[in-house]
Amino acid sequence: MILLLQTFLQMKRKEVWPVMLAGLFFFCVLAALMVVRPAREALGLQRGIETVRWLFLGTLLLTLLVNPLFGVLVSRFRRRVFVSITYLFFAAGLLVFYALLVFTPTAVGQTSGMVFYVWFSVFNLFATMLFWAFMVDSFTPDQSERLFGAVAVGGTLGALFGPWLAGALVPHVGTAALLPVASGFLVAAVVAAHVLGALVKPRADRVFGTDPSSPQPTDPHMQGGRVINEVYPDPLEERLIGGKAWDGFKTTVQSPYLLGIAGYVLLVAIMATLLYFTRLQMVSALVDDTDGRTVIFARIDFITQATTLVLQALITGHIMRRLGVAVALVLLPVTVALGFVGLAVTGTLTALIVLEAAFRAVQRGIMRPARETLFTVVPRAQRYKSKAFIDTFVYRGGDAVGAQTEGLLGRLGMGLAGLAAFALPLAVLWAMLGVWLGWMQRKRKGESHDDAT
Repeated sequence: MILLLQTFLQMKRKEVWPVMLAGLFFFCVLAALMVVRPAREALGLQRGIETVRWLFLGTLLLTLLVNPLFGVLVSRFRRRVFVSITYLFFAAGLLVFYALLVFTPTAVGQTSGMVFYVWFSVFNLFATMLFWAFMVDSFTPDQSERLFGAVAVGGTLGALFGPWLAGALVPHVGTAALLPVASGFLVAAVVAAHVLGALVKPRADRVFGTDPSSPQPTDPHMQGGRVINEVYPDPLEERLIGGKAWDGFKTTVQSPYLLGIAGYVLLVAIMATLLYFTRLQMVSALVDDTDGRTVIFARIDFITQATTLVLQALITGHIMRRLGVAVALVLLPVTVALGFVGLAVTGTLTALIVLEAAFRAVQRGIMRPARETLFTVVPRAQRYKSKAFIDTFVYRGGDAVGAQTEGLLGRLGMGLAGLAAFALPLAVLWAMLGVWLGWMQRKRKGESHDDAT
């Protein structure tokens, strides 16, 4: 088994167990998310699609409020502590909402349902952001290009298992019962994170001087103003990241590289939201009860994740290693451009499922590991703080823009053709940004290697 992993997934022997643990960690996180996501979609539709659009704005505001709180956690606690606090907080929240849905069923769709929709949307982003921040803090740039595709396979297996489990459980126990199941997966994720954290030392190979927002070196282990592969003497001992709550915002706006990543993420979110609302409208037209919609959303998610698994297992690592990060980043804009044209021509639910499956498969199977690789060449604090700001607030900003744009196009009567006309120019800009980011990542990676030799 180990020999197969070494050969097929380009792993060295010492990397096998860390990658397997990382995959288990990601499995638990995405299983928790995806077992509940169909319920979130169904509950969100209780008061119609227009309400969902405004819930996106509520999510954006809540994300803005949560970001400095997360920044405080990162500044004041060690890595495994703030990781545990974050996941256990969301696990407890799932149990609270379960109680609300069970004991106040008449409020579902009026109050509890909408609050849960917003809360889950924030939970969704923070859970995946924190996982990938942990990964880029544990693996080097070279390892990320080879191994992140393999790590993502674990998440995709969890994302496959979640919708399957939701579809199997809902007819027997109802939608609300999915929440404590997800809470259990998050507790398991915390355990996996602790074991992985004990095995893999946090990276501190920060490269100073390449980014105007980088902190000035003060550590005696630095050579020539730079930290060269600093190693902690004890893998159980992790240093505090320090800094302030709003450092993520400040470093992002001061760095052209991080602003480029933010722009790329913004475009990802806009496109994903356009697809999301198109799916909501088609499914709501087919089924009008919560449990029925939950089952349909679960089936769509299962098809999407199965396609993603194939890409992650067979293609992702080879694309980044042989063709580079830039190519991996450009594939998603190309997929979106072609997919929206096809959807505008056919206009069927089948075409939408094909487009969404292709979009999610390329996004999670190829683009996401490549995008995370971009953060492996920034200072450690930015791997958590700037990444948190970009992956949560910026992403939810794109959600809000996409939701309102889709609504405006609908009110203008432009339909799928209007969506395609809006999406194509953005896809071109998106692809150009991907090429630039890939070039900048390779340049920073080369500078880091030069400094270490």
